[in-house]
Amino acid sequence: MDSDIIETARGYLDQGLTIAQDWLLSPAAWSQFGLLIAAYLLARLINRFLSRRITTLLTPPEGSTSILSKGRLYLLMFLPLLLPLLAYGLTAIGEQVTRSIFGSGAVIAFGKRVFIFLAARALAEKIIKEPFLRALAKYVVVPIAALYALGILDDVSLFLTETTVGVGNIKFSIMAIVRGIIAGSILFWLGTWSNSQTATYIEKQPMRPAIRQLLVKAAEFAIFGLAFLLLMNIMGINLSSLAIIGGAVGVGLGFGLQKIASNFISGVILLLEGQATVGDYVELDGGEAGTIIKMTARATILETYDGRWIVVPNEDFITTRVVNYSDSGSANRLEAEFSVSYDTDINKVPDLVQKAVLKHPGVLSEPELPDVELRGFGDSGINFAVEFWVEGIDDGKNKYTSDVLFLIWNALKAEGIEIPYPQRVVEIKGGFPALEQA
Repeated sequence: MDSDIIETARGYLDQGLTIAQDWLLSPAAWSQFGLLIAAYLLARLINRFLSRRITTLLTPPEGSTSILSKGRLYLLMFLPLLLPLLAYGLTAIGEQVTRSIFGSGAVIAFGKRVFIFLAARALAEKIIKEPFLRALAKYVVVPIAALYALGILDDVSLFLTETTVGVGNIKFSIMAIVRGIIAGSILFWLGTWSNSQTATYIEKQPMRPAIRQLLVKAAEFAIFGLAFLLLMNIMGINLSSLAIIGGAVGVGLGFGLQKIASNFISGVILLLEGQATVGDYVELDGGEAGTIIKMTARATILETYDGRWIVVPNEDFITTRVVNYSDSGSANRLEAEFSVSYDTDINKVPDLVQKAVLKHPGVLSEPELPDVELRGFGDSGINFAVEFWVEGIDDGKNKYTSDVLFLIWNALKAEGIEIPYPQRVVEIKGGFPALEQA
C-alpha cells in the first residue's frame, strides 16, 4: 500500500518536472509568461483607475442610513475582487491569442486559474465577515480553488468519488460524505437564519401569543424538515428506504415514548386553544402555581414569586383542573380583613374604608367599587372585610393586600377609631393570699 502511494507520488513528480522543463525550453511558454505578466500589469493599472471611480460613485453621503446607501456600501465590500477578476479576464484573452498562434496555452491557462485562487482568497479574507461563511470560504472554497489552480481538481474529485465506505449494507463514497458535511453545514446555517427571520416576522404580527408561538414552531419544523430532505437528496440517500427505517423506528418509539408524544400533542392543543399562554398566572390541582414564562414541546415552565422554576408536563394542563388568574382579562378580586373596637360607630366604617382603599393606584373602580362587609362580632372587636378589584394578582398577599391594610390603618387612626387587640378578664377565686410579715 505504501509503495503504491510512493510510486503514484513519484509519477506526479516526474510529470511535473517534465512539464516544467518543457515550459522553460519552449518559446511558446516564454511568450505566455510574457502575456501573463503583461495582463497582470494592465489589470493593476485598470484597477487603480476604476477603484477610485467606483469608490467615489458608491460611497454614500455621510450620515445617510437609507436602503440605497446600505446597498452601495454592500457593493463596495466586493472591491478587492476587482483586481484578480480583471487579471483573469485579460489572461483569458491572452490565452485565446496564444492558442491561435502557438496552438497551446497551458502556461497562461495555469496563470488564469491562479487568479481565480487569488479571488477566492480575497473573498475569504477581506470580504466575508460572517463567522460561519468566512470559515466555509477559508476551509472549503479556497482549498477547492487551490486544487483547481494546480489542475488536479478533477483527479481528486474522481478519487473521492470512487473511494467508498460502508455502514452495514449502505455504502457511501467519500465525495458524498464531504458533500454532505459541506451541504449540511450550509443548510443548517440557512435554516437557523431563515427560522430567526421568520420568527421575527411572526412576532410582529397582530395575533394571539399562543397562535404566534404555534406558527413559530410550525415554521421551525418545516424549515429544518425541508433542510433534512434536501441533505438526504444531496448525499444520494434513497428516501424510500429511509422511510421504511423511520417507520420501524417510529413504531418502537411510539410504545416507549408515549408520555412524550402525549405531552407534545397537549402542547399543540394548549397553543391552539390559548387557554393558558406565556404571561398567565395559573394554579394546578397539584398545588403548582406560578407565571408561565416558557412553553416547550414537552412541558410548560412556571416561575413562582420567589424565583423558582416549576417544570409542568403539558399533559397536566389538559387532564387536570387549572385555575388561570390572567385569562379573559387580568382583573382579580381580593379582600383584606380588619377589626374595630366595640366603641366605634360602625356606620361610619364602610364609607371611610372605601375612600381609603380607592386611593391605592392599583385598585379598580370597575367592575365594582371596593365593598366593605360586616363579617361578625368577635371576642375583642367587630370584624370587617373589604373586597376590591385590582389589575393583576396579589403576590402572596403582599403586593396589594399589605398596601390596602396600611391605608385602612391610617384612615381609621385619623378618625380616632381604635383597632382592638385581644382583651381577657382574669378572675381569681378565693382572693389574694396574705403576705407574710418580715
